[in-house]
Parts: sequence; C-alpha cells; structure tokens
Amino acid sequence: MPSPSAPIRVAVPPPCITSDGAKMARLHMYDWIVLVLLVVVDGVLNKIEPFHRFVGSDMLTDLRYPMKDNTVPFWTVPIYGIIGPIIIITSIYIKRRNVYDLHHAILGLLFSVAITAVLTDAIKNGVGRPRPDFFWRCFPDGVPAYDNVTTGVLCHGKASDIKEGHKSFPSGHTSLSFAGLGFLSWYLAGKIKVFDRRGHVAKLCIIFLPLLGAALVAISRVDDYRHHWQDVCTGGVLGLVVASLCYLQFFPLPSDENGLWPHAYTRHIHNPEGANTSATHSDASPKLGAERFV
Repeated sequence: MPSPSAPIRVAVPPPCITSDGAKMARLHMYDWIVLVLLVVVDGVLNKIEPFHRFVGSDMLTDLRYPMKDNTVPFWTVPIYGIIGPIIIITSIYIKRRNVYDLHHAILGLLFSVAITAVLTDAIKNGVGRPRPDFFWRCFPDGVPAYDNVTTGVLCHGKASDIKEGHKSFPSGHTSLSFAGLGFLSWYLAGKIKVFDRRGHVAKLCIIFLPLLGAALVAISRVDDYRHHWQDVCTGGVLGLVVASLCYLQFFPLPSDENGLWPHAYTRHIHNPEGANTSATHSDASPKLGAERFV
C-alpha cells in the first residue's frame, strides 16, 4: 500500500518593497514623525547653553590637559554609526528580499541613535561637567584669572570653546558609537544565529567587531583629553542599553527559534493578509528560520 504523500506547503510571497513597502510606510508613519521630532529636539539641545558648573582655582589640577585635535572627528560618527550599518542591512535585503527586516532594522537603528543623542545632549546640558582640557579653553593664553571672593575662574577664551568645555559628561562620541554599532551587533547576532547551540565561537568574533570599534572610539576620547574615563564608561552603557531596547522592540532575541526575522515578519507568515494586526499564536506555530513557508 503506497505511503501517504507529504503535506503540501504553501509558499508565502516574499515581502518586497514593491509589494509591501507602501503598507509598511503607512503603518509606521507616526514612528517616522516621532523620529523627525527627536532630531529636531536634539538640534535644539545643541543650541542651548549648558550649565556652567563652578570651577575654582583649586579644582584645575585635573583640567589642565592640552587641547588636541579629535582622533575621530564627529562628522565620521554618522558614517560608521549609521551609514555603515544601513549598508549591511541593505545588502541582506538584496539577498533575502524581506522588506520587514529592511524597514524595521533601519527604523530601529535610527531610533537607537536619535534617542541616545537626545539623552546624551540633555544630560550634558544639565550636568555641565568641565572637560579635561578646560583650563586651556578658559585661558588660551595660559594666564588664569579668578574671582577675588569665590576664587572661581573668569574665562576669557573663545565662547564656543568654553561652551563645549562644559559638555564632558557623558561622551557623545561614545554613546552614539555604541548606539549604532551596538544595534548592528544585535542585528548580526540574529542573522548569523550566534546562539544556535552549535558552539561556533567564530560567530562571536563577528558580533564583537562592531563593539570593539565603538570601544576604540571611546578610548580615543580619553586619549584626546576630551573626556574623563567616567564620561566614556557612562556613554558606552547609555548607548548600548538604548540599542538593546530598540532592537528588542522590533526583533526577537537572537537565541529565539524565530530570531532571524522581526516580529512583524512572523505575523506576516501567519497572516499574510493582515500581517500587522494583533494576533495570538499557539506554541505549535512553525519555526521561521530562513524559510518562507507555512
């Protein structure tokens, strides 16, 4: 007697930009509006004068480091922290043609950087901690001047240098680097299935590379005497925490059986006609590795 035939598996069409892009944009319109608002808020925060913390004559011992050029200029941060990850995300889309992954990864990355930027600049303005090179920002000619009563510094340096001199805590280079590259590490961990319990340590090396790059940027900020070590440590933790929250908002944990793709794609697989409507799924739902079938 012939054995029963295998059950037929019906393929779900791959969600591409042409087929699902417009729907994705409509569903997340408010997210993109909030993202733009965050950028505007950060721009305003950069225009605000930070709190000028009191600096007395006896407090300049650790603030006399020389002014140096940035080893990592600030204009490079969006290149390696945003554009670089977007190139990697786009290359995966070109290969896999999953617009849910493309959209949510880019949106999550941008939110990670934008939220981190707002938090960093707000804290900078509120704390007003002097940078290690504050003395030379305050007294570029090397001749100090102090108030006769309070012994507080009477700066006669360039206004913009003094303003930036009160923005040491936390490090913006560091927080933004960990926000962008930290998100990339999470993203790569899901894509290469780092935690598949097969013991391929080489995969860990791949996801550690972006974090190493961010750490080297943080070290350069101390080497350039632009930040104290506490500034870069706090900035690193801030950026990595925000990156983690933003990634997990859109994607499962990399160790999850469906950790390859975002939550929205899981809904698309189970309900192609209403992928972004809320639905509950049983524990017997199919695993979504690299396949696109139900």
